[in-house]
Amino acid sequence: MGSVRVAIIGVGNCASSLVQGIHYYRSTPANDFVPGLMHPTLGDYRVGDIEFSAAFDIDARKVGRDLSEAIFTEPNNTVRFAPVPHLGVPVQRGMTHDGLGTYLSQLISKAPGSTADITGILRDTRTHVVVNFLPVGSEMATKWYVEQVLDAGCAFVNCIPVFIAREAYWRRRFEERGLPVVGDDVKSQLGATIVHRVLTRLFMDRGVRIDRMSQLNFGGNTDFYNMLERDRLTSKKISKTDAVRSQLDHELPGEAVHIGPSDYVPWLQDRKWAHIRLEGRGFGDQPISVELKLEVWDSPNSAGVVIDAIRCCRIALDRGLKGALLAPSAYLMKAPPEQWADDLAHQRLERFIAGEE
Repeated sequence: MGSVRVAIIGVGNCASSLVQGIHYYRSTPANDFVPGLMHPTLGDYRVGDIEFSAAFDIDARKVGRDLSEAIFTEPNNTVRFAPVPHLGVPVQRGMTHDGLGTYLSQLISKAPGSTADITGILRDTRTHVVVNFLPVGSEMATKWYVEQVLDAGCAFVNCIPVFIAREAYWRRRFEERGLPVVGDDVKSQLGATIVHRVLTRLFMDRGVRIDRMSQLNFGGNTDFYNMLERDRLTSKKISKTDAVRSQLDHELPGEAVHIGPSDYVPWLQDRKWAHIRLEGRGFGDQPISVELKLEVWDSPNSAGVVIDAIRCCRIALDRGLKGALLAPSAYLMKAPPEQWADDLAHQRLERFIAGEE
């Protein structure tokens, strides 16, 4: 079927893991179980069919560098698990807007010069899919980039909690242009959100009433540093909380649910610790509680999911599908247009891939 040409907005840890992963899995067998990949082949596309066409950032240390070098440039601090050859893809000067918050501005110096012609670059590089990795809270910057993506005629994967795919206005804009979008806020392969959702559903399915629950997250990457600025967290907390609450069969008061980023621990680097606790009542109203700690490398944990989202967009382009892709969004994202149970979302995603939905 050919290639999947991908542009990246924001060359941070998530971009680093994605680019490394494409090379790590480039020669994987088509149908074998491959640790780390939910779909070695998705539709007619293998991981090795993905190639990078463009990249955008504002950090003076990254702009002008080849993408293969920029992904390993500070303040990126995720694990290196694959060598990346020279890609011939220079990092172009992106738009700042609100993409640089109070804390990140202490780490990052903006590259000189004006914003590149994003739309023109996407067209000239024949980009199929654009992936958004901007920092949490980049509301205006994300919407500005979406306008460029629409003008360039590309599909869009929104990996951050700025609501695009789930908002009727933006869904309509993508439908009018005949373009697909997957979003919002990527759900890691085995992260805090999916584990918390599964535990919540387990309580419900086994007849245990949940009275209260919490999820505390700690990390040492720039994402957690950026989220020390609590004003940037509104959409993040909505995204994570709604993703879990959607699995409840009864309402819980706001004070009984606490889900969200908690603190920045520099020495954790790109590792994340998630502490999850659920308290409820079983037979005879007797107490039942579950407490769990999850530790992952944060950025690699999401890269395989993004690879699937990219390929879903590509087969949607092939099939002439437009607007929000409901099944891929429900399975791969925390804040999709429609929240489904994970087993249903999985079934419908497989039907989507097979061309049955």
